[in-house]
Amino acid sequence: MHLISQEYVIQNLYCNVTFLILDQFPRMDGTPEMMDVSTEEVAAEPLVGMMDMVLLTLLGVVSIYYFFIRNTNKKEDNSALKSFTISPTQLAPRASDSSFISKMKSSGRNVIVFYGSQTGTAEEFAGRLAKEATRFGMKGMVADPEECDMNELAQLTEIDNHLAIFCVATYGEGDPTDNAQEFYEFLQNGDEQLDGMQYTVFGLGNKTYEHYNAMAKYVDKRLGELGAKRLFELGMGDDDANMEDDFITWKDAMWPKVCEVFGIDSQAQDINMRQYRLTVLEDYDPARLFTGEIARLNSFKVENQRPPFDAKNPFMAEVGVNRELFKGGNRNCLHIELNIESSRIRYDAGDHVAVYPVNDQALVSHLIALVGEDPEKVITLTNVDEDSSKKHPFPCPCTYRVALSHYVDITALPRTHVLKEIAEYATDNKEKEKLLLMSGTSEAGKAEYQRWVVQDVRNIVHILEDLPSCKPPLDYLCELLPRLQARYYSISSSSKLYPNTVHITANVLKYETPTGRINKGVCTTYMQNQRPDNDTKLHMPIFVRKSQFRLPSKPQTPILMIGPGTGIAPFRGFIQERNLQKEEGKPVGKTVLYFGCRNKANDYLYEEELTAYRDSGLLKLYVAFSRDQPEKVYVTHLLEGNKKEVWEIIGKENGHLYVCGDAKCMARDVHALIIKICQTEGGMTQEEAEQYVRKMINQKRYSSDVWS
Repeated sequence: MHLISQEYVIQNLYCNVTFLILDQFPRMDGTPEMMDVSTEEVAAEPLVGMMDMVLLTLLGVVSIYYFFIRNTNKKEDNSALKSFTISPTQLAPRASDSSFISKMKSSGRNVIVFYGSQTGTAEEFAGRLAKEATRFGMKGMVADPEECDMNELAQLTEIDNHLAIFCVATYGEGDPTDNAQEFYEFLQNGDEQLDGMQYTVFGLGNKTYEHYNAMAKYVDKRLGELGAKRLFELGMGDDDANMEDDFITWKDAMWPKVCEVFGIDSQAQDINMRQYRLTVLEDYDPARLFTGEIARLNSFKVENQRPPFDAKNPFMAEVGVNRELFKGGNRNCLHIELNIESSRIRYDAGDHVAVYPVNDQALVSHLIALVGEDPEKVITLTNVDEDSSKKHPFPCPCTYRVALSHYVDITALPRTHVLKEIAEYATDNKEKEKLLLMSGTSEAGKAEYQRWVVQDVRNIVHILEDLPSCKPPLDYLCELLPRLQARYYSISSSSKLYPNTVHITANVLKYETPTGRINKGVCTTYMQNQRPDNDTKLHMPIFVRKSQFRLPSKPQTPILMIGPGTGIAPFRGFIQERNLQKEEGKPVGKTVLYFGCRNKANDYLYEEELTAYRDSGLLKLYVAFSRDQPEKVYVTHLLEGNKKEVWEIIGKENGHLYVCGDAKCMARDVHALIIKICQTEGGMTQEEAEQYVRKMINQKRYSSDVWS
């Protein structure tokens, strides 16, 4: 210690002397002590005293040593000090969180599966592929492209027998999903050469939509253009038919081809595929348990909310209004108003609001009882792969009840791999054989899965009811079943008129299945129960997602809106905004709405509002009541009857066309009719009409907000 004491003492002495000198001068900070010192007292004291002289001399000596003499001993002192240096613990270099190449190299992986997912299905498929790689003697990992440095793709060639798999869904008008947006831009704008990178692509789409699997087709094509080597053909799943069957057929053909290229055995090994390890907590702090939060603990408590709000940090919006829109019948339609005043959330008419639902509590309790588990047991599920960026399947620790209420989708139809995994826990041979048959690839098995699960609409609760000997561990079900996703709704208000509230218009889903069970929509049932009263304030976790479904920038541009049923939602916001512009004295173009419902007396949504807008001269309104007469009348019938006016708006006046609602029938029929009107009223050939409609879409003059 004596080796460092000399310089330490000198430095401290230097500081102390400086402090003493400064302390000799009167304080000049305007404090009461300073104000008490009279000018006479100050004048009577000598400017420099004996103590001042001593201190100044001492300071001079210290300064000469500090700045001139000490440097001559620096080398010697430093070498001596080395023996007293405390070195930090040497840690193995840790890969950057965004460097998937470093993670693959450090953990010996050769397969990486990227996913572009909006509803969770692509992410689920990616996880299944990464796990299956292990069965073929490879080692895979799942990666979110939003969290990766995609410039590293070129470095995959440094890994032997590497493979990049892209599971990408198509969203909206042929767009990438939110988490694949940056990857899409990388492919568009980048000139990174990917020579030798081996890849394959599986797309998730719906043939109901015009841009079927557009994202997958683009990724597959663009990677090839950049020099990458396609190891297996592009696969495309159709959600309008049988996505699961499409995926299984593709992957079962893909793996043997990959094994052939890599020169390894293509016979899949039957090994334990558990991804998460269960820990039951006996001693825990209740304040540290998750209770439904998406990411941050206690973030659902209103007092703990902090912006910005998004998918990982939803805003707890207070329910201001929750009223029934239908006037009769046995169906329900909700009008909900959510208060966003303190959130800093901004939205435009046409945007979507996402709501995180909660599963029906009776269904949750029944599922837990079927497997004989304790609903209040506190658990943590931890990834057995220590290198994985996803440590838990959902926020942990939490109780089984919380997990099944907020995080696990227990009403989704289980996919075939789930049936295969739970078959092991069926003690009845016939029940086990049935599960294995449906999870297999035989034609008989596919047909039985389609009939018994898809057509009969059996969720995991129904399956365990009908196969009573099957009692899988509840923690394994939590691992196997997909995550409960947010549900999106077209906002039915304009922020120009309602800046502090977001409005939702939603039908409550409820139907009887072929087995006689009553199935309910997860989110609409949840929202239906969120009815505030004078004593209770209710909140729902939400965030807003921007959309391309927009009014024209110029209010004088004519618009033609087609929105039967709850498809009216975004148009209610559009009409509110156009009415406000009219009241402000701005020139507003033609505003035409085609609305349809079953009966005028029961389900004519917002009848009073629409009638008032029509009577004011703002809105031209056409309404089709499909069941108020012997023959059914839909909006397409009204459009065809007014084809001259339709062509005048979209063909002569350069107006905008909007469609919102059912994609499978209504939107498809409207699209075909618009092409027909371009032919009959615009004098075009079939090919010219189709080209004209495509041009409208590209120019954002024909926009769709549809669902299937």
